[in-house]
Amino acid sequence: LHHAGYYQNTKVDIEWLDSEDITEENVSEKLNSLDGIIIPGGFGKRGIEGMVLSAKYARENDLPYFGICLGMQIAVIEFARNVAGIENANSGEFDRSVPDVIDFMPGQNDEIDKGGTLRLGAYPCVIQENTTMLRAYGKREISERHRHRYEFNNDYREQIAGAGLTLSGLSPD
Repeated sequence: LHHAGYYQNTKVDIEWLDSEDITEENVSEKLNSLDGIIIPGGFGKRGIEGMVLSAKYARENDLPYFGICLGMQIAVIEFARNVAGIENANSGEFDRSVPDVIDFMPGQNDEIDKGGTLRLGAYPCVIQENTTMLRAYGKREISERHRHRYEFNNDYREQIAGAGLTLSGLSPD
């Protein structure tokens, strides 16, 4: 972030927040002075509800939000719960007993013991027209490296997209 700021001749001031400390009662107080929110990658369910509240605050207050890996999962969970009406929506990583709008990638479930548990590699992505992602990349097809086990659950694709979530980059298959 600092290096990107240097390139843009801008000082980046990062305010680190512990998502475990973010509640319904204090989310506005904690986030109202920010110019944007980044939720990075991570594992496990610690602090997830504070992250969901942060994503909701960003969406409702038109605050730029950048979700990387886990942060993308959080954005989908928040939207599914609060806009698409999928009560208790969650990631299969955190709770398998509720609607898992984020689920295992094919071949990554718990029943298969392969040693390493994350898929690593470069995979094609087709970027949708009229999206910020297309403006950023400047081309419709890209290939990005990733290391993941979870992805958007296509069982909810029609319902969530129908509620207004833009799925800006999709795997061709």
